[in-house]
Amino acid sequence: MADKRDYYEVLGLSKGASDDEIKKAFRKLAMKYHPDKNPGDKEAEEKFKEINEAYAVLSDPEQKSKYDRFGHAGVDPNSFAGGGGFGGFGGFEDIFDMFGSAFGGGFGGGGSRRNNGPRKGSDIQKTMTIDFEEAAFGVKKQIRLTKNVKCKNCGGTGAAPGTSKKTCPRCGGSGEIRTQQQTPLGVFQSVSPCPDCNGTGEINESPCPDCGGTGRVRDTVTITINIPAGVDNDSVIPVRGQGEPGINGGPDGDLYIVLNVRPHKLFERRGQDLWLEIPITFNQAALGDEIVVPTLEEKVSYKIPAGTQPGTVFRLKGKGIKNVRGGRKGDLYVKVSLEVPTKLNKKQKKAVEAMGKEVTDECYSKKSGFLASLKEFFS
Repeated sequence: MADKRDYYEVLGLSKGASDDEIKKAFRKLAMKYHPDKNPGDKEAEEKFKEINEAYAVLSDPEQKSKYDRFGHAGVDPNSFAGGGGFGGFGGFEDIFDMFGSAFGGGFGGGGSRRNNGPRKGSDIQKTMTIDFEEAAFGVKKQIRLTKNVKCKNCGGTGAAPGTSKKTCPRCGGSGEIRTQQQTPLGVFQSVSPCPDCNGTGEINESPCPDCGGTGRVRDTVTITINIPAGVDNDSVIPVRGQGEPGINGGPDGDLYIVLNVRPHKLFERRGQDLWLEIPITFNQAALGDEIVVPTLEEKVSYKIPAGTQPGTVFRLKGKGIKNVRGGRKGDLYVKVSLEVPTKLNKKQKKAVEAMGKEVTDECYSKKSGFLASLKEFFS
């Protein structure tokens, strides 16, 4: 794990950054280094994978907590802190590689990882826009994606059907050429990729005509995405094994779906809670009334008490959004606003004037209090 950069550093953040800061940093960097914007740029592709890996850990509270306490070892399944073996090491192979690099090939001649070993395929990121209700209740969606897939003609080997790759005679299949140099300090050994097989350890004398020997072809596939209830803007849905094909028998990369949720016409979301503003008339506010309150699932009746003031907020428990990681639903907060009529005929205006004569200043506690303070101020 020593070769990995700090996840906060990858996203350009300080340790302890908030969830919003992590989301904003991820979106900015993911857009910058996205493979679609940097075709053929291997460095951008590696940075994009690094950004996705960092966000996958820091956006998950449980994983983030482990990482904050133990670093990379806390989220590495092969480490002691992550629930595996030797904390901080990926096994004895990493230990030998470390000493091999330091002592020029000691302990069995290590010093570099073989290029012809299995490698995981690249990850892919795509943005998907869904409706407010789909985010609240969960949904299954299908996405069409054009990407590299394993060549069906050769099964991903790169060799024409009926043939197979041969072990490189120059490097003996290691993919490496080792040279030794005598120095006053002793014999130093250097390792470089084999020029005959380009470090793969194999010679492909009969490349597959469909993929040109790469083992991969471009194709458009349809993938079903299971979106759980409670997701929000910038939520990331990982789809394992739906990224780029693995290399030399390695596992396929992953597909990361970044969600964009359309706003709702009535509701505003704040975390797991919903907010709704309902206009009421003077009569309803003054005398009280039973009003109909919409929720995401049904309509409910709510009794507004007499004397309700503009801006009063009522809470309906459990009528919000489900927590995506389990637990109780959020609440629905209803804010009432007083609407003053704007289009009155002569008869209606006279009725309002008559009411004003009957409902005097003493009926308004705030107004009467203000008038009393005003009188005292000028006295």
